[in-house]
Amino acid sequence: MPELDRYIPGVPCWVDTNQPDPEAAVAFYRDLFGWEIEDVMPHDMKGRYFMARLRGGDVAGIGSVPEGAPPVAAWNTYVWVDSADETATKVTQAGGSVLMEPFDVMDAGRMAVFSDPEGAVFSVWEPKRHRGSRIVNEAGSVNFNNLNTRNPESAKPFYGAVFGWETLSMPRGVEAWTVPGYGDHLELLNPGTRERMGAMGAPGGFIDVVATIAPLPDDHADVPAHWGVTFATDDADATAEKAFALGGKVLAPPFDAPWVRMTIIADPQGATFIASEFAPQNRDVPAPGSVSARA
Repeated sequence: MPELDRYIPGVPCWVDTNQPDPEAAVAFYRDLFGWEIEDVMPHDMKGRYFMARLRGGDVAGIGSVPEGAPPVAAWNTYVWVDSADETATKVTQAGGSVLMEPFDVMDAGRMAVFSDPEGAVFSVWEPKRHRGSRIVNEAGSVNFNNLNTRNPESAKPFYGAVFGWETLSMPRGVEAWTVPGYGDHLELLNPGTRERMGAMGAPGGFIDVVATIAPLPDDHADVPAHWGVTFATDDADATAEKAFALGGKVLAPPFDAPWVRMTIIADPQGATFIASEFAPQNRDVPAPGSVSARA
């Protein structure tokens, strides 16, 4: 896929992780995914923020836990918007909460942090200099963002009101968020995308998919609603082995799911993520029932 320099409103565009020890997280992810790392925060500031890249293209961020926040490691999802301030109004009107009011991130952009009515936390990004992830869907880069929820039906009107999202039901119990017109945007960026998806047997409307919906199972009552991150890999089994060797935990050993082979990993400080290997031979594999409980 060509390097990206823009998204459209309503599309997840960036991920980063807050870590109690960001330098240690840098070492783990650099060795796991082969990321190139640059410290982009002025050294006279308390917090740290590292930009992770592949072939010079931004893929993710690694930063300190914000001052005053619990020292918990987690991955964060950002959605591209035209106005963080206008989105804050939509969030409150739809029944969500503003956790951090919109603010400028130097000259990079403007952001805000929200939670949906069930408590799943997400961020928005109003771009200026920083244009989000430049490389996606390649090994070591973001492949999907996933809403893990106990009440998909209540989430649908909220995210519809905030981002204009619709939903797509696919075979084997998979459901996803869509942005109408996103496929047209992808086709402009990379002509032939729609034809290639059709040739692979992708369901109708899949080209408009921007994220997935993962129902949290009843037997994981201690897992709160949350947004998760999936990274692409060429070999899920090898990624799980390497993560373990680097001090991470394999929460779910590699297993087959529709279209992919995947594994669920916690980094050494506890931030969880999915590593997913595209496996078209798995197109007819049933969706597992408890993946979302762990990542």
